[in-house]
Amino acid sequence: MSTAMTFGQKQFIPTPPDKGSFPLDHEGACKKSMTKYMKCLFNNNNNNSMCRGEAKEYLSCRMDNNLMAKEDWTKLGFNTEDSKEVK
Repeated sequence: MSTAMTFGQKQFIPTPPDKGSFPLDHEGACKKSMTKYMKCLFNNNNNNSMCRGEAKEYLSCRMDNNLMAKEDWTKLGFNTEDSKEVK
């Protein structure tokens, strides 16, 4: 059995990654767009290239609600044609 406090060792304090950290949407602000995206994936045999519009809508919602950092669309894998504003 080990103890949480051991002598001579530094305490490990985990830090979240700069990228890849995805805070939970506790308020459900983006639940509608997330559900739409997940249904699209299900209906297209998990082929995410068929759901680019839904993915962009979901990411846009997350950025608008401060659930992720605002990024340029090209950095998120959307080309110039895909980078037009989501309505």
